Amino acid sequence: MVKKKIKNTLEPRRGDIILELKNISKRFLNFCLKDVSFSVEQGDYFILLGESGAGKSMLLETIAGLVHPESGYIIMEGNDITHHKIQNRGIGLVFQDHAVFPHMTVYENIAYSLHARKVSREEKKERVHLIAEQLSISGLLDRRPSTLSGGEMQRVALARTLIQQPKVLLLDEPLASLDTRIKSDLRSQLRNIHRQGQTILHVTHDYEEALSLGNRIAVIHDGSIIQEGTPEKVFRNPKSEFVAHFVGARNFFKARLASENNNSVAIVDKTIAVRLLPPDTGPEGFILIRGEDIILSIESFDSSATNNFEGTITEIIPGVRGIDVVVDAGITLHALITAESLAHLKLKEGKKIWLHFKATAVRFIPA
Repeated sequence: MVKKKIKNTLEPRRGDIILELKNISKRFLNFCLKDVSFSVEQGDYFILLGESGAGKSMLLETIAGLVHPESGYIIMEGNDITHHKIQNRGIGLVFQDHAVFPHMTVYENIAYSLHARKVSREEKKERVHLIAEQLSISGLLDRRPSTLSGGEMQRVALARTLIQQPKVLLLDEPLASLDTRIKSDLRSQLRNIHRQGQTILHVTHDYEEALSLGNRIAVIHDGSIIQEGTPEKVFRNPKSEFVAHFVGARNFFKARLASENNNSVAIVDKTIAVRLLPPDTGPEGFILIRGEDIILSIESFDSSATNNFEGTITEIIPGVRGIDVVVDAGITLHALITAESLAHLKLKEGKKIWLHFKATAVRFIPA
């Protein structure tokens, strides 16, 4: 009688929680992690976004087992691994400074973690060459780390960790020290690794990096998670002034709600009235206007935009996402436009300009 192989229904599937942190706290000198809780699902590219000193790296080291929390739990696939040894957690950590062995070749660095696993020489060779091919470093296997560029070194560090087949890959600022072209190449590699099913928890201070890679984001500030969600939810709907400024929301103003001709307005700087849809809360808070939602014109014109301001261009700043046109219109407004629009409107500093945006483009955040 031939027995059919039964599929293991307990294997993690995409959407299942694979890693969960519950109320993790840890004090170190004058800094502490405070009741940090979040969960990472199987197949997530989870971004932990925060400024330097926010506690990102300490949290990664706690998950990896290099630092032990004073309270709280780390759960992997339903099992408490809070006090497990590093090698028994199913987690791989790529350090910001790579931490490769300088006296070993690239091949020896990648194969190092397989020594303790009693992998045969043939299998070891096959796995090293496979991961090296995936990360485009096959031609580097005989070289030593001192001869490698920063991007090559980062790929070696990735290969050395991925060859362990971790359930969750932890990345500590993996692109921080790389130039723009190499960053772009490595981002593509990380996307490929993620597409192949690898669950990733990636720490960064760069919100554009977070947008380009993550499907979920948690913002950490002063040792605490202050907002979590999809990139669209976090970047379009920041819950606090800190998050709005940190993620690059320039048009963020303290405001007081009022009524003008039976319309809801937000009063900024006591005199500037910005029209918006009636919010559910108030009266004190902040308004947020995305630069992409502001239209520029040389002359005023009739449109569905209920907010129309004339101002003077004070700065024109090229950026990764477009051209930031800074306008003094009683309040400082930032409009994000394309290079083509800049040339078409013949904009320059000191020139008068009109800004238009709809009431629906103004979001009110209660204080």
